[in-house]
Amino acid sequence: MVKETAARRPRAAILVVLGFAIVAAGCSSRPYGNLIVGTSAPGASQVDLLVATTRAPVLEPPGVMFGGARGRGLDFADVVVSVPPDSARKAGEVQWPSSPPGDPERDFVTLRADRLDLAEAKANFNARVSHTPGRKVLIFVHGYNTRFEEAVYKFAQIVHDAHVDVAPVLFTWPSGGSLVDYVYDRDSAMYSRDAFESVLQALVDDKNVGSISILAHSMGNYLAVEALRQMAIRDRGLPSKIHDVMLASPDIDVDVFRRQIAQIDVKPRTTQFTLFVSRDDKALGISSFLARDSTRLGALDPTTEPYSSMLEKAQVNVIDLTGVASNDSANHSKFATSEVVAAIGDRLAQGQALNDAQPGVVESLGVFTHGAISIAADAATAPTRIVDQTASEKSVDTAAGSVTLDK
Repeated sequence: MVKETAARRPRAAILVVLGFAIVAAGCSSRPYGNLIVGTSAPGASQVDLLVATTRAPVLEPPGVMFGGARGRGLDFADVVVSVPPDSARKAGEVQWPSSPPGDPERDFVTLRADRLDLAEAKANFNARVSHTPGRKVLIFVHGYNTRFEEAVYKFAQIVHDAHVDVAPVLFTWPSGGSLVDYVYDRDSAMYSRDAFESVLQALVDDKNVGSISILAHSMGNYLAVEALRQMAIRDRGLPSKIHDVMLASPDIDVDVFRRQIAQIDVKPRTTQFTLFVSRDDKALGISSFLARDSTRLGALDPTTEPYSSMLEKAQVNVIDLTGVASNDSANHSKFATSEVVAAIGDRLAQGQALNDAQPGVVESLGVFTHGAISIAADAATAPTRIVDQTASEKSVDTAAGSVTLDK
């Protein structure tokens, strides 16, 4: 009885902290409706994103475009974001306007936000990738508790701060955009894996595409890895065009990942997998607690067996970001900091794997090639970055309709 009582104390403490977090979140604010078109400014940069989404379209309010409800198929959009001059911003962060559309001299501002049908999306993408050196594509899959405009602006920040010339594609899935929507988001991620595979297959089949890199964050890794697993099983391996898969703070049970990578790891495999871990990731600590203390892949210590052998066999490289300064107090978005994004961009530009021997930023952060993972997620501390409880649009106006992408 003593052991059982002691074991329950950390769980009870977390539940109390989570309760206060949810209450406090109702008093805070976060960006909403920022996709209202504004203007740029001298010295500002522009990032042009092709968006593929399984979210349902929203007609009202303006500046939202897509909400948190699940769409009937795939929808597409062309979004251009103005990034303020480097002198007016801190690299690695999104400068949100106090009210849309914002001041382009100091804020991220939307310059274009157009819905596209399938034919328009293909034409838009092919025109863009054909003028990209090496015809390289970077596709980003966001994580849990992410609204549409947050995914758009975060990816624009990543592309800009990476300083790499790629054709950026955002795949955004129907996150409820609320702290309490963890289960809904996880189901939505699985709802979207077939659509993500369809997008990947379309890129692979496109003769204009030279190479594809995937960057997934948090719960988005579950979606991405599942889609890659399906593709590998069906085709007996991954296409050679998919060069890099970067798993940033993956919210995946380690036992699930072991099965996934085993089915993906068909020899010979040309795709390079890189895992970003941080043992001080508080958000993954909460995820571990919610999953009955299961080990999360992104919050592990890359030093112990049996995981070292598993990753070595699967040729998964590990970059340990533990201790690296983070822009968020939950330590869950370290991959988007200026140093890490710059390292990613440098390697993509040179066509190198992130663990290559050439000296660079990544090496200074700490690289564990064929590293290990162990049970080290700290579930005793809740994230201190609080978000609000604005209603997630699970019931939205879908009059704009959806299209289904044919493979």
